[in-house]
Amino acid sequence: MAMATRLSSQFFFSSFNNARKVVAHFMTDAVNPARRYCKVHTKATKLSFGGSVKYVQTVCRISAPGTTWEGADIPPADALKDRKVVPDSDPPSTKDVNLLYEFVDKSTKLVALTGAGISTECGIPDYRSPNGAYSTGFKPITHQQFTRSSRARRRYWARSYAGWRKFNQSKPSPAHTALASLEKVNRLNFLITQNVDRLHHRAGSSPLELHGTVYIVACLDCGFSFPREMFQDQLKSLNPKWAAAIESLDYDSKSDKSFGMKQRPDGDIEIDEQFWEEDFHIPTCSKCNGVLKPDVVFFGDNVPKDRANIAMEAAKGCDAFLVLGSSVMTMSAFRLVRAAHEAGAATAIVNIGKTRADDFAGLKINARLGEILPRLLNTGSLSVPAI
Repeated sequence: MAMATRLSSQFFFSSFNNARKVVAHFMTDAVNPARRYCKVHTKATKLSFGGSVKYVQTVCRISAPGTTWEGADIPPADALKDRKVVPDSDPPSTKDVNLLYEFVDKSTKLVALTGAGISTECGIPDYRSPNGAYSTGFKPITHQQFTRSSRARRRYWARSYAGWRKFNQSKPSPAHTALASLEKVNRLNFLITQNVDRLHHRAGSSPLELHGTVYIVACLDCGFSFPREMFQDQLKSLNPKWAAAIESLDYDSKSDKSFGMKQRPDGDIEIDEQFWEEDFHIPTCSKCNGVLKPDVVFFGDNVPKDRANIAMEAAKGCDAFLVLGSSVMTMSAFRLVRAAHEAGAATAIVNIGKTRADDFAGLKINARLGEILPRLLNTGSLSVPAI
C-alpha cells in the first residue's frame, strides 16, 4: 500500500504540484434507506432444487418492458480482469447459467441479497476479496471511534470529502441492470443490499438498504437528516482553500497528477493528519448544533430494528433466497440466509470465493455477476414476453 508523504498545510495549498504522494483510499461502507418495501407473506413455501437441469431451447428473451439485451454493453471477462478490484474468476459455464435459470424460474417469491461483489465491477473495492481493503491492512472507522472522538470525525469527513467526487461518479453494472429488469417484471420480489453506493437505485431498483447510505447525513442528537451534496457544500464553504486543493487532484491513477491515489471501499483518500487535525472544520446540525454522521451502519453498530425486521420478514417469507456477491460474513446478512434456509426456502449463492453461508446453499456458483446475470436474461423463458 502506498504511503502518504507528510506535507505542511501551507505547502499543500501554495505548491500543490510539488506534493510527492497523497494516497487516495476510496470505499463504500454504507447502505441506503429503502424507498419502497414489498409486502412479504410470512408463510414459506418449500422449493426443491435437485442439482440438475433440463436445457431449454427457446427464442424468448427475458427482459423488462422497454429494455433489450440485444447488443447490451456487457464488459468482457478480459476487461474485468484488468481491474485490480475485481477478483479473478473463470467465465461462467453454460451449465452454471442454466442452473441459475432453473433456480430463478422455479421461484414464485424470490428474495435477493447483494454485497460488495456486485459493485467491484464498477470500480468500487470491497473488503474481503483477495484484492480487497483488508488485504492491505486497512481498517475502517468504527461507530465507537466516530461518536467518541472529534479527531476521528475530522479525519473521517476530510477523507470522505476528498473521495466523494469519484465515488459519486460510479455507474451501475450490467448485473445491477439485470436485477432491475427482473424486479420490473415481478420475477424478483424483494431486493436487499448491503452496499452503500446507490448503484441499484441508478439502475432502476428500489432495494432495502440494510446498512444505511452515505447519500444522507443525519444528526446523532435530534435525528434531522439532509442530502449528502448539501453537506459537501457546507464543508467546502468552511474549508475553501482545502477543498480547492483536493478538487484539483486528478483521479486517474495513471496520470502524473494522481499523486499515487488508490481507491478504497469507504470512498475516502488518505491525507496526512496535518491537513485536517487543526485547520479542518466540520459543519454541525443546523437544527440543534449536534454531531453529523453519514446515515450508515458503521462497524460496531447495529442495523436499525425496523429495517432488520423488514429484511427478516422477507427472508422468512420467501421460497428462494439468492445471495449475490457477498461473503455473508456480517451477522446482519448471515442471519437472513440462515432464516430463509430454516424456513424451507431454496438457497443459491453466486460469489467469487467461499462464503459463511456455503453450507446452506443447494447451488453455489463461482462467477462474476456482470458475466452471469445478463446471460440469465437471455436464457429460457421466465414467462416474460419477448420484446
